[in-house]
Amino acid sequence: MDKNQYLHEVAITAIIQKGNKYLIIRRSLSKKRFPGMWTVPGGKLETKDYLKLKKDTKFYWYNVLEKTLDREVWEEVGIKIKNINYLTSLATVHGDGYPSLVISCTAQYVSGKVKLQKEEVDEFAWVTLKEAKDYDLIDGIYDELLMVEKNEKEIWKRNIK
Repeated sequence: MDKNQYLHEVAITAIIQKGNKYLIIRRSLSKKRFPGMWTVPGGKLETKDYLKLKKDTKFYWYNVLEKTLDREVWEEVGIKIKNINYLTSLATVHGDGYPSLVISCTAQYVSGKVKLQKEEVDEFAWVTLKEAKDYDLIDGIYDELLMVEKNEKEIWKRNIK
């Protein structure tokens, strides 16, 4: 069995709510994947997110994904979040052949003024669900926003035709 079949890039994203609006960001035009498209904040899990920390038990680090999401949101948009909850997950194999697993979460805005990490994102907007339709969102993001709006968890389904 090929051990590489177990290797995935793991990313975690946050649909961040502030009142009745959601934070969306536009990926920098220099990005290899989805340049110039709108999405939600998040990023990749890196071993540095836990290897340098003290283990929470004899064998394990806990809340690794939540801590990664906290870090990524802070780096990309400069805000603090809370109440991170699982929404759904997805997997893909990119054009470069690398497989990705993405865990999509919800989170509430806590504090901070949006300050963009320019090499990653170049615009942001706080939008309602209706307003989100006017943006060139990465496929599936609108459906995730709709899941949040309808308070649906875990089972993703195509909600737009």
